[in-house]
Amino acid sequence: MQLKGFHHLTAVTADAPGNHKFYTQTLGLRLVKKTVNQDDTSAYHLFYADGIGSPGTDITFFDWPVGREKRGTHSVTRTGFRVANEESLKWWEHRLTMQGVKHDKITEQAGWQTLAFEDAEGQRLALVADNEGEAHGWSESPVPAEHQIRGLGPITMSVPDIRHTDMVLTNLMNMVPMGQINGTHVYKMGTAGAVGELHVTVDPSLPPAMQGAGSVHHVAFNIPYAEYEAWAERLKKMRVPNSGPVDRFWFKSLYFREPNGVLFELATDAPGFATDEAMDKLGTTLSLPPFLEGRREQIEAGLKKL
Repeated sequence: MQLKGFHHLTAVTADAPGNHKFYTQTLGLRLVKKTVNQDDTSAYHLFYADGIGSPGTDITFFDWPVGREKRGTHSVTRTGFRVANEESLKWWEHRLTMQGVKHDKITEQAGWQTLAFEDAEGQRLALVADNEGEAHGWSESPVPAEHQIRGLGPITMSVPDIRHTDMVLTNLMNMVPMGQINGTHVYKMGTAGAVGELHVTVDPSLPPAMQGAGSVHHVAFNIPYAEYEAWAERLKKMRVPNSGPVDRFWFKSLYFREPNGVLFELATDAPGFATDEAMDKLGTTLSLPPFLEGRREQIEAGLKKL
């Protein structure tokens, strides 16, 4: 069994309206699902993705009234997005400057030409020049089609000791270790290009991170729907403490923590976000899974306007 790449990454915001504006208007991503945290219905769960909500293109946010993240190790430290090429990186460098977004210069990071930047809450992001995979643009994006974000790229996490994390990534998750590039351990999944890379940095001197606005809650890996039960059995057979099967309606999930405490999710590539909304209407209204539909009025009353 092989991972197909990333499915989504879920982060934390304390400013849903500002978050919505930045990811749709500045980054030009499409809000493909406006829903709530199924375990805390007072909080939005916002999914931003490509034009059709493809698995592997989503950055999602829980909206919680919390303070800023305290950075450190035992955490995901940067989320990569793929753009077509170095010309697009230069276009984005100019756009971020014009939008007043804090960013670094374009540099090579772990073998990729990269433009690192942050959103207003300190969420650490990066654009990576990589033309692999299909591109499904959003026709209403303020970003020209040729420069639109194509999906998730390398995701970087920090650990104090890589030995046990390496065992989980390779023996359990079947990732291929590609060695170190400038001190970053690179692991490859089945998909070609940057979409299939997990990067791990090691720094035992850092304190443990504390989650808050600007932090990453978990990273989800894409598995075929047909292999969901097999992955659940694999976790059980290898005695990995996990959530057991969780049906999120738009996909099915399995959650577990790798040995340094970073929360991982295995998420299926189906049924998809068009299960309950027409493709041209994705994200335009509050979407609830069937088991929460009876509480719609109460839930909507507790949510702020975007």
